[in-house]
Amino acid sequence: MNNSIEILRPSAVAHHARVALFDFDGTLSIIRSGWEDVMIPMMVEALVELKTGESEEALTAVVKEFVGRLTGKQTIYQMIELCDQIKARGGTPADPLVYKHRYLDLLLTRIQDRLDDLRSGRVAPDQWLVPGSRGLLEGLKERGFKLYLASGTDDQYVKDEANLLDVTRYFDGGVYGALDDYKTFSKAILIKRLIEGAGFRGEEFLGFGDGYVEIENVKQVGGITVGIASDEPECQIVNAWKRDRLIKVGADYIVPNFAAHKELFDLLFPN
Repeated sequence: MNNSIEILRPSAVAHHARVALFDFDGTLSIIRSGWEDVMIPMMVEALVELKTGESEEALTAVVKEFVGRLTGKQTIYQMIELCDQIKARGGTPADPLVYKHRYLDLLLTRIQDRLDDLRSGRVAPDQWLVPGSRGLLEGLKERGFKLYLASGTDDQYVKDEANLLDVTRYFDGGVYGALDDYKTFSKAILIKRLIEGAGFRGEEFLGFGDGYVEIENVKQVGGITVGIASDEPECQIVNAWKRDRLIKVGADYIVPNFAAHKELFDLLFPN
């Protein structure tokens, strides 16, 4: 097992941090691991149907690029980009919500067994958590942190899956997911609300995520960030593609999982 912590900014300590913002899928939960293998083929199929003469390989490369670029934002943004790609090829797309719900139906079919196993108690919640997640969350609570969970996955699913994984109880700040009215909520909006409403300063934020969005949003206000570059679903080694993206948006630390959370705490909270 590789539990190494890559230190990108040795001076990045979280002495002032009081609030921790977490992404969900790929950061804590691996219930939806493999979602790309559902979304990408669905989108490629929609583009192939336009019969532009482009090869399936070429279209797959186009889709992989924008799906990866928009990971961490609400799912609807990937569907909006799909619509733009269809328009660019002379097609007439459906509403982005139509594609989003088609994707969610396909994904639910793929992960239904995982959800059923958790609901029935056949499988322990920790089996579908990134290793070390519970220890990390408990350690932050012991340090008096207020925890927020904000996901690009739809609100109803995030809340249900957080309950199944028995992590909702850690997030006294709340669990937030995407809404069909996508302009009313984002991670950036949540951070802005917390700074303006609850009296938190930017330097008091500690962010954890596997996508560029939450890392970028926390860095923009002056917080400290830990990038989770897990190679899912085993989450034992660093995924090089995730690592490169997280470094580009300013992650202070990179980890493959949270098994070494005690060592991470020593770095974040020295002395």
